[in-house]
Amino acid sequence: MRKHVLIIVVLLSAYAFGQETEFKGDPDASFEVARKLAFDSKRQEAQDTLRFILTKYPDYHDVRSFLGTTYSWDGEYKKAAQEFDYVLDKSPERLDTWEAAINNELYRTAPYNAIKMVEKALGYFPENETLLYLQASAQSATNNKEQALIIIDKILVKNPTNEKAIEFKQSLLNDLRHNIIGLITAVDLYSEVFDPMQYYSLRYIRRTKYGSIHARFNYSERFGSTGSQVEVDMYPTISQGFYAYLNVGVSDSYLYPKLRYGAELYKSLLKGFEVSLGFRSLKYSETTNIYSGSLGWYTGNSYFLFRSYVTPGDPGASMSGSLTYRKYGKDMFNYFSVEAGMGFSPDIYRLDFEGVENVIVNLQSQKLNFGYFFSSKNDRNYWGLQAGVSHQEISFDPGSYLWIYSLSVSWDFNFK
Repeated sequence: MRKHVLIIVVLLSAYAFGQETEFKGDPDASFEVARKLAFDSKRQEAQDTLRFILTKYPDYHDVRSFLGTTYSWDGEYKKAAQEFDYVLDKSPERLDTWEAAINNELYRTAPYNAIKMVEKALGYFPENETLLYLQASAQSATNNKEQALIIIDKILVKNPTNEKAIEFKQSLLNDLRHNIIGLITAVDLYSEVFDPMQYYSLRYIRRTKYGSIHARFNYSERFGSTGSQVEVDMYPTISQGFYAYLNVGVSDSYLYPKLRYGAELYKSLLKGFEVSLGFRSLKYSETTNIYSGSLGWYTGNSYFLFRSYVTPGDPGASMSGSLTYRKYGKDMFNYFSVEAGMGFSPDIYRLDFEGVENVIVNLQSQKLNFGYFFSSKNDRNYWGLQAGVSHQEISFDPGSYLWIYSLSVSWDFNFK
């Protein structure tokens, strides 16, 4: 009954707002209902009510501060900042408002503003853990990870059980570890014709402020022979949300291309979408050019990726594609994945290409892969397990298929 009365009060207030310029109802009751409306995703109605209350009670700071918070939720960061500034100018001892105002600056990607605000707030609330955490977040957002770590350590000296600070410290340590070494071992088991094929890869990754560099030494045992390949991948950052992928690899074994190279551009879009467009070139006895594009979507802890390949040739272009889904855990290194695809993939050297490139790229194939990736408790070691099955057309017997069962294990060590 009381809830219905409060709603009626708000509706009457809204009606009155259309007729008058000053609020005349019960501000506390209207504020309570405005909060309920806001949390029920009826933000516009809530904001109308909050603004109307302020026409009569401009210094009702709880109302104004909450109005600023709703603006921040809606991405109207400038309007939110104006409300927070009004409140803090008149009542700087309001810790909740400081927190909301600083978070608003972080949300609007203005970390330097956030740092200045934290310094002011700490003048009123020295050594406050929440403010120190926000200060560390702002320093991290300016890529000053070392200073952020110093601030987090101040929190943990006073409160060693602060779980948020512990997790943040671990994240910062990971960011400050610029080097990774890793090993991948994999095997393909065939239902007929071929003996098992084994693959090994040793890699080193260096993170830099310009992007990461990956160097790999690949080795395999296939078709009764052994061979190796050296590859380098680079992911240079061009601008915010815009980066590239560059690749070059060389080999003196017929099991790998004599030369492979490629490039791709990636661009982040709104709503968590990302697109890319690029190419790969594989040189065996002839050079095969493969064009690729992708569409990715990040939503919550989930990631969807569709990638396609187009290989021009005679009598026509060959096309393939795959759809990948990832469900992330605590960070980018912890996730479950599933991938389904059809057609030839240029990054899998299961077949003897030499002299039959046009045949290989037009082979029919279907695949399904599962992966599970996880890290150790201290986030120094990363592990990956993958298993998959492929239904592959035989290159020398078109129309006939075999099954390929794949298993792989990967390990990476993260260090400074």
